[in-house]
Amino acid sequence: MLLFVGLGNPGPRYVGNRHNIGFMAVQAIARSHNIAPWRKRFQGVSVEGTVGGDRVMLLLPGTFMNESGRAVAEALSFYKLGVGDIVVFHDELELPAGKVRVKTGGGNAGHNGLRSISAHVGNDYRRVRLGIGHPGDKKLVENYVLQDFAKSEWPWVETLCDVIADNAGLLTAGKDSTFQNKIHLSMDAKGFGGDAADDK
Repeated sequence: MLLFVGLGNPGPRYVGNRHNIGFMAVQAIARSHNIAPWRKRFQGVSVEGTVGGDRVMLLLPGTFMNESGRAVAEALSFYKLGVGDIVVFHDELELPAGKVRVKTGGGNAGHNGLRSISAHVGNDYRRVRLGIGHPGDKKLVENYVLQDFAKSEWPWVETLCDVIADNAGLLTAGKDSTFQNKIHLSMDAKGFGGDAADDK
């Protein structure tokens, strides 16, 4: 079994925030693969199902971003999974909007959700980095990630989440590079090549 974790902040105030694109991606996977119903567990909400023939548990921590590791550690312990069984979907400032990269381990680049998970379970989990672009000034970052996506951004955000859901079976199969390439090609084919934020 794999544990797919979407990062975000709980509650209606944060639903459309850039910081919540991890939640959006994992919710899209649940919809696309008919995985339901969500229920309250592990200090958040979770649901179990099948993606690409493999069992997965989808988890949205309800602990707020900087305590995400508490929920992840609880789920990991319950299912007796290892850190290598975790796939975390999160917003990435250092990637252009709409770009996706997958990596295992590495630094947390100031991301409080990743920092919390690493503190609780270790660092060697897979990360699906979802590019949201950078506001251009470090001082603007906190406000930028906690703002809703602009109306002009929603087409690429929704398309990206759908494309991720369509290809999630490649992640369960461990084909991270193929997954990354498929996302890139699909976004290009749908008119969101280059920096998606620049495409209207």
